Amino acid sequence: MCIGRRLRGRTEIRSLWGNALSRSPVFGSPLFLGFDHLEQMLDRVQKNAEGYPPYNIEQTGDGRLRITLAVAGFSMDDLHITQEDNQLVIRGRQRDDGDGRIFIHRGIASRQFQRAFVLAEGIDVEGAWLDNGLLHLDLKRPMPEVRVKSIPITTRGTGMARPVVNSRMMRDDE
Repeated sequence: MCIGRRLRGRTEIRSLWGNALSRSPVFGSPLFLGFDHLEQMLDRVQKNAEGYPPYNIEQTGDGRLRITLAVAGFSMDDLHITQEDNQLVIRGRQRDDGDGRIFIHRGIASRQFQRAFVLAEGIDVEGAWLDNGLLHLDLKRPMPEVRVKSIPITTRGTGMARPVVNSRMMRDDE
């Protein structure tokens, strides 16, 4: 999961661990063919980068993350969380009391918000809870499987596949 922001006409991407990458050379590389959808998701994240509500993302263990949003004044009934594909959306809408109160000064705004996070492939939301004005969401990232696949090389004339043997032989249990 990455966080993006505009910097001197280019989008800077920060990973959860704070590494900064410039987006233009990353997606221009021939190594990233077919990743246009990822660039579009990062554009959506950038457009959603308003400052409310503030949030933290912390690593709580191996493959575990927690997103914490400051939602003081919102009850559980005012908050709605959805996950569609790789997009996690948190919406908040406070109900208008409408009990006829007249405010001399209204410094506590009753506002609505929508905060979206683009999740990496396979990340699951394990649960959410509200405590003292903070909304916590626990996420679990599955540990990746390392797969090695041999690609057969064929010749145009015969159409027969012939496996290419590398000088370093690999065992099946590697």
